[in-house]
Amino acid sequence: MNITSFAQRVSLSLLLIAAPVAFAQQMATPAPPQLAAKSYVLMDAATGQVLVENEGDQRLPPASLTKLMTAYIATLEIKKGQISESDMVTISEHAWRTGGSRMFVKVNTQVSLSDLLHGIIIQSGNDASVAVAEHIAGSEDAFADMMNNTAKELGLTNSHFMNATGLPHPDHYSSAHDMAKLARDIIYIDPSHYAIYSQKEFLWNNIKQPNRNLLLWRDKTVDGLKTGHTDEAGYCLVASAVRDGMRLIAVVFGTNSEQARAAETQKLLTYGFRFFETRTFYKKGAELAQTAVWKGADHQVKAGLAEDLTLTLPRGQVDKLQASMTMTPQLIAPIKQGDVVGKVEVKLGDKVVQSTDLIALEPVEEGGFFRRVWDSIRLFFYGLFS
Repeated sequence: MNITSFAQRVSLSLLLIAAPVAFAQQMATPAPPQLAAKSYVLMDAATGQVLVENEGDQRLPPASLTKLMTAYIATLEIKKGQISESDMVTISEHAWRTGGSRMFVKVNTQVSLSDLLHGIIIQSGNDASVAVAEHIAGSEDAFADMMNNTAKELGLTNSHFMNATGLPHPDHYSSAHDMAKLARDIIYIDPSHYAIYSQKEFLWNNIKQPNRNLLLWRDKTVDGLKTGHTDEAGYCLVASAVRDGMRLIAVVFGTNSEQARAAETQKLLTYGFRFFETRTFYKKGAELAQTAVWKGADHQVKAGLAEDLTLTLPRGQVDKLQASMTMTPQLIAPIKQGDVVGKVEVKLGDKVVQSTDLIALEPVEEGGFFRRVWDSIRLFFYGLFS
């Protein structure tokens, strides 16, 4: 049945949660900027919707963007209680000798895990990355196995890691899309540690090093994440920003300078914030309707959504959407919490752009003997005349 009042309750504002880029283009959104980069992706953080992409799944060397995975695993292990930020980590000769960008830790000294985590994220220390990898897994090779297992769990289908640093290796690669997915998990899985990514500098052993993410200085809405550079990879950046409650993640691979990676990433963020908006209309578990239950201890069951209804859409398109709801006919108890009891469809004109299940927000136990008999009789006659 078409429920106009229900559509009004959601402000006629439903849109598919993971819409393809093509759908946004159908809505006459201006063409996105063309960047001087090998690959790039712009993602809405709340929904995971990709708003802009060019070769987003191309496998490329990620350079120090790799350290996003290194730091992510460290924070997961901290949350699990396997390690502690107060752990004192002994710096091996292997960690000390690792080339490239450094935190400048000294061999055979002990450094707190907290300091090493800051050294990885802010200073992009290869020595710190190897030290943390060895502390967690015993060796950098074993840690690389953890990285690849974590990549599989996160659905990073175009990523494979051979080390904790991003130093070049022919079998070490990732993609702009995978890095955006990883950044999204970093942001939401542990907000307290994500705060480190916004720090502009870190002082260690009287050596102050700046965060190489130039957007932290240029755009006050940017609060992370990580830069990368090797001759093979070019200049890469994963950045995230929040404006008016909307968070975007921008990833660029293979620009030609430190200035270019910041400028090209800024173009993506500016485009996304200008032409798209993200809104959360309903939280998980909010009651959207009630529907009749037969043979139950209760006559009705409350229905709602299993996940937050957070939507990303081109600006100015909200009022063009229509929502309707259908309920499953003849629901018979017992009903478990989470059972599907109906469906919401969202249309733009005649096109269904989203269909999602309504679920029971509470269980309904089977009714007593007389209730079951009476409803059986009613259902019999209902079937005759329907």
